[in-house]
Order: sequence, then structure tokens, then C-alpha cells
Amino acid sequence: MNELAHRIADIIRRDGPIGIDRFWNLALFDRSAGYYATRNPLGRAGDFVTAPEISQMFGELIGAWVASAWGSLGQPRPFRLVEIGPGRGTLMADMLRTLRRAAPACLASASIHLVETSETLAAIQAETLSRFDLPVRRHRRIAELSPGPAVIVANELFDALAIRQFVFDGEAFRERCVGLSEAGRLEFVLCGRPHPPLPAGALPHPPAAGAVFETSPERAALATSLADRLATESGAGLFIDYGHATSAFGDTLQAVRAHAYADPLDRPGEADLTSHVDFAGLSEIFSRRGLAVSPIVEQGDFLLALGLLERAGGLGAPLDAEGRADIERAVARLAGRGAGEMGALFKVLAVAAVPMPLPPFAAAASD
Repeated sequence: MNELAHRIADIIRRDGPIGIDRFWNLALFDRSAGYYATRNPLGRAGDFVTAPEISQMFGELIGAWVASAWGSLGQPRPFRLVEIGPGRGTLMADMLRTLRRAAPACLASASIHLVETSETLAAIQAETLSRFDLPVRRHRRIAELSPGPAVIVANELFDALAIRQFVFDGEAFRERCVGLSEAGRLEFVLCGRPHPPLPAGALPHPPAAGAVFETSPERAALATSLADRLATESGAGLFIDYGHATSAFGDTLQAVRAHAYADPLDRPGEADLTSHVDFAGLSEIFSRRGLAVSPIVEQGDFLLALGLLERAGGLGAPLDAEGRADIERAVARLAGRGAGEMGALFKVLAVAAVPMPLPPFAAAASD
């Protein structure tokens, strides 16, 4: 057990088993030992690779989407271009480069905002974006953003927010918690009291014994905050994440360390924690606020609709065979449906104050 595991064990000895959401937030965001608070987890030298790190094509296509969304909103001047959870700044850098080249009027109308809680990542983002010689404002919370129209982009944001799990024992749902084994090690346990019945509309179908239902009040609260912001101030949001298009039972909690799956309870703070995002639940939150909400589409379909193959052809044209093969591998990783590929596993949801004639609004749901 590492130092953070010992601290969590002390909390459990004092207070009893804790919910997965509390464990999650300690493991990822504890100021002195949390995963995101203390390290740069991205890239081949880290624990996982995100789509912007795979190829510049991803950020370039998202940049083109931002320009089109700005146009559909009536070209507001000024507007806020916001990325929430910007990683190393790679996605924003590729978006800015695209806007500078292909949509300079859009860029001239934008103020650039990053919402980032990690001091470590914020420093890396500042270095990545320094070459643009543009003012980039950093915020720790969405509430710090100034009023006004905004185009908000978030890639792999919601899956970093904590979940709770409930297990059906044949009669009632009991919350899965983190407790201690007889040997004093962290283990999953079911908390003693049955949880009040979940709302019928939240359940995809009647549960069987052993069924696991995941909820995330934190994800719902973030979606509600974003929905209120866009409905009140105008704007659009594009959300890309690991998840499922329809609500379902299942245990999707996982940890990733050094590009491989790990035990979520082993050495907390040294591995990323994620789970599938319930896009159907997010879509409902945005719809209730009166926003235009796109179908939920797969990342591969979205990128292809934006012109991924055409962009790959343009990039590959001046390259040798090895360079073109690298681009083909990047296309497959971003849009493919096979093992280790993101095209089907990642979903895309867009919302806006007004309907927009661009993907994924114009796409048919693929799930």
C-alpha cells in the first residue's frame, strides 16, 4: 500500500466504508498525492494517449467544427472559445492553428479560455500555447468564465468525474463501497443499508440479481451547469468521451496505468480511473433546458463526416510510403471499430442554443 492508500484506510477505520465517488476523488484529485494533481498522465511516456495526441487531424477537424458552429450562432463578436480539461494543450493548439489558417475572422472574435484544476497540467498547457502569442485565460471552475456566447469543447472530460455504483442483491440495490479486508487492505464491499429505489426511468430494464447500476451526480451537475450557461448566454458545446449511447446496467469502473488495465484499488493516485459515460443521461439534461441536442454518434462517424479521409489524403500526399502508413494508422486508431481503436467506443454529443446544419446534428444516430 502506498501513502495515499494508508490515508484512505485510516479514513475507513474512522468513518466506515466510503463510497466509490469519495475514493475516486481522493485517488485522482488529492492535493498532495492525487493522480491529476501530481503528474502528467498523457502521451506514450504516461499512462494513456488521447485522440489529440494521436494525430493533428483530430484537433484540426474540431477547429473546423468550432468555426462552423460560430457561423451558425450568427458570428458573435466577441465569443469565448473554451476547452474544459485541456490535457497538455494539444487539442487547443491544433484548433487555434486551424482557425488562424482557415477562419481568421472566427479567431479574431475569440477569447481563449482553459478550465483546468491541475497545476501540473496548467503549466504544460501554457508552454504548449505560448507560441501563438495570444492571451489565454486559465480558470479552475466553469463558474469563473465571464458571461457571453461561448463555444465549449471537452474531450475525455466526463469520464474523469466520479461515479457511484449500486448492486442489486435480488431484493434491493446496495451501494458498492470501499472498505477494508481482514488484512487491512482496500477492498470493495456492499454498504449495509439498502439504497432507496432508483427512479424507474433511470433503469434500462428490471434488474437481475448482481446487476450493477452506475450513477454520477457530478457528471449530471456539470451537464446542468453547462446547459444553464448555454441556454442563458447562447453558444454551443461539443462533448467527446468514452461511453455508451443508451443507459445500461454494468460495472464499467476501470483503472489504467502504463497503457494497461490495473486494479482500481491498488496504489491509488498512481493510476487513472475512468468509467463509461451515460450519454443518454447527458442528452436528457441538455434537452430539458431547451437546447438543440444532436443525436449521439460514434467518434468514427463524426470524424469521417467532418472530412477525416480528405484531410488524411492532403497530409499524406507529399509524404513517402512510411509517412502515409503512419497517417493511415492514425486514421484507423481515431475512426476504426476494432480492438484498441476509438471509432466506436468513443461517442460524440453536441448541443447548441440554435439548431445547426453540421455534424453531428445532421447525422443519424449510429447506436
